[in-house]
Amino acid sequence: MKQLLEHIAKALVDEPDHVEVRQVESERLIMLELRVAPEDMGKIIGKQGRIAKAIRTVVSAGAVKNDKRVVVEIVQ
Repeated sequence: MKQLLEHIAKALVDEPDHVEVRQVESERLIMLELRVAPEDMGKIIGKQGRIAKAIRTVVSAGAVKNDKRVVVEIVQ
């Protein structure tokens, strides 16, 4: 999941070197924290949060096969 989120984020931003994903995993939950350059926050969130929602949907769909729940947080 971490690599998937990192790949998607790097494709969307202008500064892919500043993309950082941190993963915290428990028994049934995977928490992913996504950090990008401040100038790229708008590209990751999108209008009315549409891109952020799409990213969360894709990553969650990838986690179904592992029978885990994924939470993606976009932090500064």
